[in-house]
Amino acid sequence: MPNPTAAMLVIGDEILSGRTRDANMHHLANELTRTGIDLREARVIADDQDTIARAVRELSTAHDTVFTSGGIGPTHDDITADAVARAFDRPIGVRADARALLQAHYDRAGQDLNEARLRMARIPEGATLIENPISAAPGFTIGNVHVMAGVPAIFEAMLASVLPTLTGGAPLLSQSLRIFRGEGDIAGPLGELARRYPQLSIGSYPFQQDGAFGAQVVIRGDDGAAVDAAMAELSAAFDG
Repeated sequence: MPNPTAAMLVIGDEILSGRTRDANMHHLANELTRTGIDLREARVIADDQDTIARAVRELSTAHDTVFTSGGIGPTHDDITADAVARAFDRPIGVRADARALLQAHYDRAGQDLNEARLRMARIPEGATLIENPISAAPGFTIGNVHVMAGVPAIFEAMLASVLPTLTGGAPLLSQSLRIFRGEGDIAGPLGELARRYPQLSIGSYPFQQDGAFGAQVVIRGDDGAAVDAAMAELSAAFDG
């Protein structure tokens, strides 16, 4: 049985402009690999409500689960919650349990739960909250879409609470070998290896080191015996 599939939607003008470097997709990919969920697609899109809603609808239909990051803070351009509500055709408003979490957090900090901060308690109808142990403002899950913060530490904490609720498959196993030959020299044998092991993914990633060309060949799959056998053949052909 194939593993469940996932997609990620990274939301934010600051990512597209280069002002902020995204770290969340890398973290998500690693965690899903360990869980046995195949990350099949990732998109980076602007802070535009129509674009977000359309992408959420497309990805939630195409994949078993979708993760979003970014756009659920207190400022005017944090529009992800509204866009996701639109995607699912749900009303959105301040929810009592989300407000209570924020009120307790800001009371402890000696700060006011002002109108801007209260925006973070706006949750689409029918969604369930995702815990935020760092700054209290919750994410939420609606349908198969998990809406989480863009700040990496908060995204990682939210993901840690979501992953145990998901059904995974077989973890993806991986082995690699550095080969100090150009890709043109190894392409033929790698193609033959891939044909003998169609259940595996065999990727070649070129590099240059001290003036010499080479490739990092990575063999991936959920069948450990097949990965071992393919790597043994690769090593026998090219190691040294």
